[in-house]
Amino acid sequence: MGETNPLKRLIEWRVSAALEPTPPNRTLLGLQQPVYDLLNKYWFRLEVTGWERVPDRPCLVVGVHSGGALTMDAWTLVNAWWTHFEGRRLLHGTAHDVLMAAPGLGDYFRAVGVIAANRKSVGAALAQGDDVVVWPGGEVDAMRSWRKRDVATLAGRTGFVKQAIRSGVPIVPVATVGGHDTVFVVSEGKWLANALDKVTGLKKTLRGANLPIVAGLPFPLAIEVLPAHLPLPAKIRTELLDPIEVDDDPARAGDEAYVRSVYEQVESAIQAGMDALAAKRTLPVFG
Repeated sequence: MGETNPLKRLIEWRVSAALEPTPPNRTLLGLQQPVYDLLNKYWFRLEVTGWERVPDRPCLVVGVHSGGALTMDAWTLVNAWWTHFEGRRLLHGTAHDVLMAAPGLGDYFRAVGVIAANRKSVGAALAQGDDVVVWPGGEVDAMRSWRKRDVATLAGRTGFVKQAIRSGVPIVPVATVGGHDTVFVVSEGKWLANALDKVTGLKKTLRGANLPIVAGLPFPLAIEVLPAHLPLPAKIRTELLDPIEVDDDPARAGDEAYVRSVYEQVESAIQAGMDALAAKRTLPVFG
């Protein structure tokens, strides 16, 4: 199917139409804020700490995100950032090309400031003085097994380090736990993805190797690519960690040893933070 795949062409067209970050719709943000306030306070019992560590200049926030296709730890972080800084600092969330291309959903994402998780979009947002959060682990991270819920999964992807170097911004690691208790990923579904790929060739188009099987509400079991569950009321704990400065010489982006050393520093910081947060948990979901 390759280059003639119509789904791939549709995704590329819709994403290319929105590569440049645009200001969020503040009216929409204001209308939805009471809903987020209720969810954060009562449904997810959100705790976000470490605000004093955020640099006074644009930064690249890097973390993990959990909970299948509905990564509520990601949404709650972006919303908490908006609330904490009272709209004066915009943190762009980032999303997979497939989600950005989805009719309706992609339009909503753009309206609330989400950008495509690619070099051009992220670089443009940082260049205009905004903050950006990326989740390098992508679908490997969000769709990891529930048994790995407290494992920092960046999937070996070092692009975020190179982006921070090119943009000359610090990296702010973020640790979070609880998001993966909002749905139970029973199987990462690699076997299912491989079987379907032989027929459809969609793994290359969707840029993913998993078709997770999740247990939650309203379906006891479901295959999840797009959201197929309602988040359980799990307690989410998030901590912004000490910023990591990177060499702003663009040539360093090509120094694989240096890039790998920064990657490992970020991954280690996130894992240590997650271990500390997980130690506060009494029971899954209940927190």
